[in-house]
Amino acid sequence: MTVDVGPVTPPGFSLADFTLPADREAHDPPEARGLARDGVRMLVSRAASGEIGHHAFGDLPGLLLPGDLLVVNDTGTLPAQVRAAGELAVHFSTPLPDGAWLVELRQVKNKINMPNGPGFPGQVIDLPAGAVLTLMSKATSRLWRARLSVAVVPYLLRHGVPIRYSYVPRDWPLPSYQTVFARKPGSAEMPSASRPFTHAMVTELVTRGVLIAPLTLHAGVSSLEADEDPYPEPHDVPPATARLVNYVRAHGGRVIAAGTTVVRALETSALRTGAAEPSAGWTSYVVTPETGVTVADGLLTGLHEPRSSHLRMLAAFAGPELLSRCYEAAIASGYLWHEFGDVHLLLP
Repeated sequence: MTVDVGPVTPPGFSLADFTLPADREAHDPPEARGLARDGVRMLVSRAASGEIGHHAFGDLPGLLLPGDLLVVNDTGTLPAQVRAAGELAVHFSTPLPDGAWLVELRQVKNKINMPNGPGFPGQVIDLPAGAVLTLMSKATSRLWRARLSVAVVPYLLRHGVPIRYSYVPRDWPLPSYQTVFARKPGSAEMPSASRPFTHAMVTELVTRGVLIAPLTLHAGVSSLEADEDPYPEPHDVPPATARLVNYVRAHGGRVIAAGTTVVRALETSALRTGAAEPSAGWTSYVVTPETGVTVADGLLTGLHEPRSSHLRMLAAFAGPELLSRCYEAAIASGYLWHEFGDVHLLLP
């Protein structure tokens, strides 16, 4: 482990527009690179001291304390991509309260998915096995409100494949996109901060006195990189989890969120009273340095692309100066980005 306690970010590095080198993208799962699932690296930053440390993910049990609470997302990843005729793929992102879905059209050329496939209101797209997708209206610059002629989730489980982007050159089976906590299928893309966890790691955490509690947030497409805010997503913070969050914080423990999805759900649950409460429904809440964080003390997350909305959430934990140093250190030290890459633990 090495530690960096430099007080300032050197001139020339900007978190807002840093360049992610192509060789810092994880192109396949760590298992395909000769590593164990939990064999990824972990950058560790401490907001109180400004320290940055370099660890293996296997060091996590020693970095958390007895009485800390790790809150995890028990959503399961759907095979949310369906390939239509020609060079068109449809990414099913998020169900809407009226039964429609948010979808993204992608162009597939030479096995590479490109965004913003053609579409127009009222367009009917034929999908495998006789299903029909009807585009209704634009929801964002990329996403459409659409209706499928059959029930979406059963259809995806039979005819879909996991969503992947151009930095992943081949398909991987659905288990490559599931975490050990997955219980409720519903996410377009994996809550990847939890991917490195194994059953052995969970056992070690529990035997060291670290508490673990679940919530659910079904994540939509994560390619919200060009200054886009997340759109509404369904979530469920169970009563037992809310009670445990408040108990741990009242007794001096730390609440560590495993992923940005967990932060979004937890902070949504605390909007009314400032304490975690049972909460279920749709959340549009966006965590930023201006909103701050109320019930989450720390965060385990992946490494995010330039201009990603997730970086604003991270800055709410670490502050922009420390976060900038973290990302400069991650690039300089060869950390890998995206769902199959390395992780970042932000501690208070």
